[in-house]
Amino acid sequence: MSKLLIVDDERSMRDFLAILLKKEGHDVVAASDGADAVKAVQSEIFDLVITDMRMPGVDGMGVLKAVKELSPETAVIMITAFATAEAAVEAMKAGASDYIIKPFKVDELKLIINNTLEKRSLKKENILLRREIASKAGFDNFIGKSPDMERVFDLIRQVAQSSSTVLITGESGTGKELVAKAIHYNSPRKNGPYVTVNCGALPETLLESELFGYMKGAFTGAAANKQGLFEAADGGTLFLDEISATTPALQVKLLRVLQEREFMRVGGTAKIRVDVHIIAASNKDLALEVDKGMFRQDLFYRLNVIPISLPPLRDRKEDIPLLVDFFLKQIFKKTDGPKVDKTIAPDALKHLMSYSWPGNVRELQNMIERLVIMSPGDTIKSEHLGGLGVDKQPSSDLVTMDIPEEGMDIEALLSRIEKTLLKKALERAGGSKTDAAKLLKLSFRSFRHRWYKYDKQ
Repeated sequence: MSKLLIVDDERSMRDFLAILLKKEGHDVVAASDGADAVKAVQSEIFDLVITDMRMPGVDGMGVLKAVKELSPETAVIMITAFATAEAAVEAMKAGASDYIIKPFKVDELKLIINNTLEKRSLKKENILLRREIASKAGFDNFIGKSPDMERVFDLIRQVAQSSSTVLITGESGTGKELVAKAIHYNSPRKNGPYVTVNCGALPETLLESELFGYMKGAFTGAAANKQGLFEAADGGTLFLDEISATTPALQVKLLRVLQEREFMRVGGTAKIRVDVHIIAASNKDLALEVDKGMFRQDLFYRLNVIPISLPPLRDRKEDIPLLVDFFLKQIFKKTDGPKVDKTIAPDALKHLMSYSWPGNVRELQNMIERLVIMSPGDTIKSEHLGGLGVDKQPSSDLVTMDIPEEGMDIEALLSRIEKTLLKKALERAGGSKTDAAKLLKLSFRSFRHRWYKYDKQ
């Protein structure tokens, strides 16, 4: 539904346009003069303003100038009974999308309005497409036949048919954004927008204005009204990556949006309702972050309606040959890629499968690209891996474990170690949580609390 502002000092024309456009399915606001129209644009963001050219006080050109200053993305159509070539040229130079001469045919007006709104919609879609391309993950599709990945595929198919909030967890490089995209493009919302934002890449104030939008003058640099990403994603999906990086203050506002499905722009007073499928992701254990007081428990419960946990690559090594083959073909297909279609020798593949891959699939992809560039001939051999790190295995002794060059997620590592020890203790204790707790020198309550986190995954 598009939001339209009708501006005309003649009541009969104003009422006629309002009734006509409401019947066409638009959300219509009417202003009786230019001054009221400027006030409306100051407090709301419209998709289209249709204004009469000649009005007392603030005329149509004044309205056009105010709209372009306050809300540059809003389209404007001018209506006049005194059309001249000069007036039309002046209006178009000032930013008008089109103009129509009184008296006009209703079908002609509908056509101009529809064309203008379609152009604006295409412009917004192009902006979102550029944003999506810019944030596209390093590989195009999920590759895998392991039981863990089959489970993820099944979950995606089920979740895609629902609008319930999804929380995707997994280490960096496991493909959390790919899951979000797969859910969106296999859902009834697939023709709607898919919008993504990395919550860890922006400071709190900038993230808030990006998510909710802002009104002119709300803060230094707010030179015009701007829609936020929640509005941009209306009718589609909003992917909140690295949700754990949000501040407590912003978490409160996100909680309100999830509960009420409405919000206010920064510096605004009007409540805005949206229909958005929320998918969040984190490379941290949010339950653990809640325990540490770093993440709101009520927001965690709101997000964790449908949890999807992505396995690290070291837990699905049977997928490595498929991924290697996929990446080799992908690199060869690049226009600036190698001219020789390379393969990988069995001994080199064995080395790759024995490595722990702390950076997961993203690290494997980067490694294959380096090997393609740096290895001579048409076959990647085990001797080509020397110096690239894959011939060095991390020790099982944590004291002697080295930190990889690309760094490591210590929270994820400790969480993985804890999960492994809890499982082993439970197996040794024959399934008795009481005895397993004793093996780990934990109280029964402490063991149960820790186990509950992983048993739900």
